[in-house]
Amino acid sequence: MYGKGILKGLSVTWKRFWDTYIDDISWLLRGKKRYYSEEGIKHRSSKDQKGIFTIQYPEERLITPEEARYIPFLVYDEKPDGTQEQRCTSCGICAKVCPPQCIWIVRSNDPNTGRPIPEPTEFYIDVDICMNCGFCAEYCPFDAIIMDHDFELASYGRSVYNMEKLLKPASYYKSIRPGQYAKNEAERKAKEAAKAAKAAAAAPKA
Repeated sequence: MYGKGILKGLSVTWKRFWDTYIDDISWLLRGKKRYYSEEGIKHRSSKDQKGIFTIQYPEERLITPEEARYIPFLVYDEKPDGTQEQRCTSCGICAKVCPPQCIWIVRSNDPNTGRPIPEPTEFYIDVDICMNCGFCAEYCPFDAIIMDHDFELASYGRSVYNMEKLLKPASYYKSIRPGQYAKNEAERKAKEAAKAAKAAAAAPKA
């Protein structure tokens, strides 16, 4: 039948139109906010949504999944005395595995011993080149570099991030990726416990 496809398409639009108002009324009767609330946004983003599913950005924002990847950042641990301890040891693995080669690390040596200092002197990421693949975070053996969730970074100039912009506390890492943080911390504690047990077992022999 000529025009059958158009009628089918319009029927979907028509159904969505009326389902939106029906859903609005049901949420209103339950005393809940269907718009501008986290619960409402989750509902409109789910497979159970029948009416409108549009998110009115920037007033409304989609719930960011934990595994979302954007520009990486460097993690530091906050000590009780207020000092910051960087996890990065400037090993350079992240720079080696980076496909677009957008990471640069400046290392320095101890003037007394001549040995490399296990902390980067400078750390740069060219944000304009970064492809957000997450290889740097995946291959880092110290969980020192993590993929961020902040994507609203548009600018008119070239963006090369230094350590001042890249460094963020472990508490921030925990807030955006609680599942991954808990897993990494459990693995770290298990390694420390195994190392301590090995040292304790070797002590009597010495």
